[in-house]
Amino acid sequence: MANRARIVTAILLTWLAATHIAQAQTAVEVDQQLKALLLETVARSDSFDDRFDAEVWLVDMSTRMQPYLPEQQERLEFLRLVHQASSTAGLKPDLVLALIHAESLFDRYALSRAGAQGIMQVMPFWKHELGRPEDNLIDLATNLRYGCTILKYYLDKENGNLRRGLARYNGSLGSQKYPDRVLDYWYSYWYVNE
Repeated sequence: MANRARIVTAILLTWLAATHIAQAQTAVEVDQQLKALLLETVARSDSFDDRFDAEVWLVDMSTRMQPYLPEQQERLEFLRLVHQASSTAGLKPDLVLALIHAESLFDRYALSRAGAQGIMQVMPFWKHELGRPEDNLIDLATNLRYGCTILKYYLDKENGNLRRGLARYNGSLGSQKYPDRVLDYWYSYWYVNE
């Protein structure tokens, strides 16, 4: 527990140092806004083991994600949804973030040449297969539910082989290009050692 407290303190100190570049008065206001946003987000995060875990993960990932989603409230809500959907599916949230990074660069409106939609690039035929044509794949929660469920299925089908499961998700089984890309993002940017 003492080691965990040191890690949280180090993360918070690093984050606070970055936010104090602005004027002291503005930084205090930003800190208060972040505190309120974190408290609100943590209160709605039922996928975390406890509040402490939620705060640590959200602060860490929010800092990493800032270049991709600059607006703080949007970023925290997005991270809460990612954690919830990936945890429900039995996936590591940081792996899901790496996949999203590779698939859409966090663009919820992304549309591929093949017709895949949203942040996890889900093919719309799945809506009809499930008898749910009204589902909106641009909606973050919907796209995450579909994408995480599909990824988990392919990983299970490949007996946990990450490379083959990722290749199946992308429709490129037999090629290492896509799995290499996702794994590169995961290990170089999103990976959380638990």
